[in-house]
Amino acid sequence: MINETTGDVVIETPRLQMRRFVYTDAAFFVRLLNDPDWIRYIGDRDVHNQEQACAYMAKSYMAQYEKMGFGLYLVQLTGAAAPIGICGLIKRDGLDDVDIGFAFLREFRGKGYALEAAAATINYARDALKMKRVVAIATPDNAASIALLQKIGLRFEATTRLKDDAVELAVYAIAL
Repeated sequence: MINETTGDVVIETPRLQMRRFVYTDAAFFVRLLNDPDWIRYIGDRDVHNQEQACAYMAKSYMAQYEKMGFGLYLVQLTGAAAPIGICGLIKRDGLDDVDIGFAFLREFRGKGYALEAAAATINYARDALKMKRVVAIATPDNAASIALLQKIGLRFEATTRLKDDAVELAVYAIAL
């Protein structure tokens, strides 16, 4: 059962805790989804207030937890309740495999947190979820994300377009 205030911690590293989203995370969610880099590389989700954030979390994140048993998780520093980003696994329409996704607030980039969270997520996919393969998608100009994917062992495989998306995406993959 999800703790309605803080969410269940799913993955821990020495510096990070990754937990399920709860509705009290709405203000953070609005901030992250309106970050210029989120909009540039991931897309505008038209989430501009906490009410919209809660509706988006319910439809996307919480529905994924219920349907798949995993999803994108809020990332926070160990011992601190303040969120710094998201990382986790997503089963998207248009992709055969589960993919890893991540995004961090600007002030927490370049400190190794995304790498730590993504590596822990790959380990979780392999060890806890017994997945045999994970992919990732990125816009070809997102050099920072592509470099991180390569650091955790994913390799370029193909390009694709997701449903109703005009942007061609690079697909990276790793066998677990």
